[in-house]
Amino acid sequence: MNKEQTYQLNADKSFRTLIVKALSLFSSVRLYNVTIVAIAQLLAAIFIIAPNLTVKSILSDYKLWFIVLASSAAIAGGYIINNFYDREKDLINRPQKTLLENQISRSTLWSVYFTVNGIAFILGCIVSWRAGLFFALYIFAMWLYSHKLKRVLFLGNLMAALLAVTPFFVLFMYYKNFYPVILVHGGFLFLIIGMRELIKDLENLRGDLAQNYRTIPVVLGEKMSKKFYTLLTFLTIVPITILVAYYEIGYMEYYFTLIVGALLVCLPLIWSSRRKREYLLIHFILKIIIGAGVFSILLIDLPAILQRLQTIFT
Repeated sequence: MNKEQTYQLNADKSFRTLIVKALSLFSSVRLYNVTIVAIAQLLAAIFIIAPNLTVKSILSDYKLWFIVLASSAAIAGGYIINNFYDREKDLINRPQKTLLENQISRSTLWSVYFTVNGIAFILGCIVSWRAGLFFALYIFAMWLYSHKLKRVLFLGNLMAALLAVTPFFVLFMYYKNFYPVILVHGGFLFLIIGMRELIKDLENLRGDLAQNYRTIPVVLGEKMSKKFYTLLTFLTIVPITILVAYYEIGYMEYYFTLIVGALLVCLPLIWSSRRKREYLLIHFILKIIIGAGVFSILLIDLPAILQRLQTIFT
């Protein structure tokens, strides 16, 4: 093998290594989830939280973009620290995915963790000192959850759901705008995320048992966990009923009709589930519900929204 061939072989190997490490990093920060939250923040700002402002004025506001970027960076940091503390458990529950994420050294992950959190804090401070304080507390809360609270019965699930909806509160602070309908929407999202966290605990039962996590399935058993899931399912119907009956949500009522159907279909599925594969299916359905919910915001007043979108190009 000549020098040119050796150089080409080493270059190909370095490129493959770089690709693997990039995939590992994207997996560690849950790029899909981060992107969904960023889109949800933008849509919420345009169509729910600041409906009296034009789309152009909202999207041209650099402070809004700083808030979205800061939220994305803080959430990515939260996933990194969560993976760091859950590494041994994840090797049991999802070995292949964890092996991919382990392609990046711990020192590199720590560097990325402090970098993205620093970016989140600095961008928040540029927006206002209140936003900076918000992101500082949010970053600390995610560390505390991953380090301690995740292992605490009930509190771990509660904190996970709260942390998932918290990024939207910084938008309320920024626009100084809050409507009761937002609280109802938030309650619906909180319950759906709570259901997802419970399903994740059922998926991860083996690893949680091995690492002494005090989750609901570990402490109270699978049957009681399924009872809690059933309770959350029927509780979710409460904010849906309120939204459909008392608020103008336009075509979004079709979304909620489909969601009720999907949740009711999941009930017999979870009670018959005995294997991780079946829990993964329910988890996937809940992720679809959350993802579709983000874009269903556009259905609240579709004609008006289409008219507002036209203002971007005028």
